[in-house]
Order: sequence, then structure tokens, then C-alpha cells
Amino acid sequence: MIGIVDYGMGNLHSVSKALERLDTPYVLSEDLDTLSACEGLILPGVGSFKDAMAILRKKKMDVMIQQWVKEGHPLLGICLGMQLLFAESEENGYTEGLDILPGRVRRFAGKTRAGVRYKVPHMGWNILRYQQPNQPLVKGAEEGHVYFVHSYVVHADTPDVVIATANYDGEVPAIVGRHHVFGTQFHPEKSSILGMQLLNNYVQYVQERQGERSDSF
Repeated sequence: MIGIVDYGMGNLHSVSKALERLDTPYVLSEDLDTLSACEGLILPGVGSFKDAMAILRKKKMDVMIQQWVKEGHPLLGICLGMQLLFAESEENGYTEGLDILPGRVRRFAGKTRAGVRYKVPHMGWNILRYQQPNQPLVKGAEEGHVYFVHSYVVHADTPDVVIATANYDGEVPAIVGRHHVFGTQFHPEKSSILGMQLLNNYVQYVQERQGERSDSF
């Protein structure tokens, strides 16, 4: 069973429908006990980092997610949900994140290079470039285009957490991960065949890991 964390700021409908298309059992819930009984979690997200963390803390979901990861359970963050995995963000002022992965979130500069204006938000289809092609989330998947909508970008402290990048005003972390934790800056549920393959890879990973634990953080 996959648990979708419902804290009121996620792309819940599209993620739910994607799991249905994969014939994957799931539960959409804000109840901590219900989520803790799942085999894997998905943390979606749309909106402000500061607002999201405030809600997660109010509902005590931050502690639950951090404990979930420490116990070795699989977690996938999507879009804002990926950014929340990191230590901090500058969006609407400094805000501490879940601090599961090392790094911070900063706004796109919106530069012009070689006559090309990189607009903010970054919105549209960009090709993935796999930096770690043997990672479970991307293993067996060909590089292709996925759909992004974001104004802020992750700056990882260490390159080992960057699984794939996309080029937009430089190399942007598009998929991150360490051990049993993963994140996608793009929306896999809106990214056609490749996005569904990556989601299915996560589902398969969760199923293969039932009863197991990964390295601790």
C-alpha cells in the first residue's frame, strides 16, 4: 500500500489517478497512524515552502516523516514535496525544511544567456540527464522529457544525492535521492510515458522492499 500524504497543498488528484492507472493500491490520508501502516509514502506538493512546512509541523507530519525515513521506509517527494526534503529554503524568507537530504532551496535567477531569457517560473518540458542511471527510480528508463513547473531550485550540498538533472539556466537537480528516499522536481504524474515509468519504478521498489530496511541516514 502506498500512502499519499494529504496536508492540503499537494497535487493529490493527479497523483491518485496516476497510481490508479498503475493498478497500485493507495490511501490518501492525513492520519498519521494510517500513513505509518503503509509500505511507502508519497509527499506531493504545490505552493509555498514556508506554508507547507507550517502545515506539516502543525499536523506533526514533519516528525512522522523524519521518523519514517530513519526507520528505513521508502519516501518519494514530488515538486514542492522534493524541496521539502532539504534543510532549508529562502522562499518567503528563511524556513527550515525536513532536513532529510543536504542542501537548500533558492529562487531561479531568471538570467539571460546568449540571448536566451530564462523565465521564472521554469514551466514546460525538459529532457532528463541521468547522473546515476542505476538508481532504482530511473533504472531501465530511457532519458526523455518531463514536465516542470517551479520558481525555486535545489542546491544540493553533495553531488551524490543528484540522480538526474535538466538544463534550464544551468544544470538543475531534477531527481534526487539517497538510500530509500527520492524526490522529483518535475511532476511524473503529468509527464506522459516516462513519468509513469518512473512512478512505476518507485512502486516496484516499495514492493521489493517490503519487510526490509535500507541504510540509516
